[in-house]
Amino acid sequence: MRVALLDSGLPPDWPVAMRTAFALADGAVVEVPPHPDRVGHGSAVAAIVHALAPDAALLDAQIFADAPTCSAAVVAAGLRWAVGQGAGMAVMSFGLPADRAVLAAAVAEARDAGLLLLAARPARGGPVWPAAYPGVIAVTGDARCGVGELSRLPGAYGACPRPWGETADTPPRAGGASLAVGHLAGLLARGGALEPDGAAPDAVAARLAPLIRWHGPERRETAG
Repeated sequence: MRVALLDSGLPPDWPVAMRTAFALADGAVVEVPPHPDRVGHGSAVAAIVHALAPDAALLDAQIFADAPTCSAAVVAAGLRWAVGQGAGMAVMSFGLPADRAVLAAAVAEARDAGLLLLAARPARGGPVWPAAYPGVIAVTGDARCGVGELSRLPGAYGACPRPWGETADTPPRAGGASLAVGHLAGLLARGGALEPDGAAPDAVAARLAPLIRWHGPERRETAG
């Protein structure tokens, strides 16, 4: 499977099938030469995907430069590039605080092209995009989940929130929904290429069902 990572980039020596970068210049989105990951976020997500699905071909769509923020138009450009490169999955380990028409249109085009779309949704707070769009698989971090384990939450999947190689006993350097997206992407990609209609919600649910260990949010027991 060809997996497009829309993120802060990867190290220059990382094996990728294709790589590019997008940025805003004078109010317009332009394709620019990619640079080494300055944030570390994309590298962390890629490490998870590669560890779980070593045979997946990674496509590096660098949309962040010096911080994990960008415009909806830049994300849209990355999605359209992923479709053009024949990706089967787009991994978007972030959430934008507002709905934008340009992003909604690109998401709809990607879905129509059969692209499987994964995006981060924080465990708390209001909706974020693209996770809030119909047909996008929303993923959040669930501390109950280890590697290879999932939970089914209202409107989202929960997955391991830790960087690759860290355990529940290790204080996390980073984590949460963004790294959980990487874990879920790796679990889907390690199954190989999607069958026809494999990006349909029912097909994804069937593929992930054997990995679901918990249903519903974590509940804290109180003495009483």
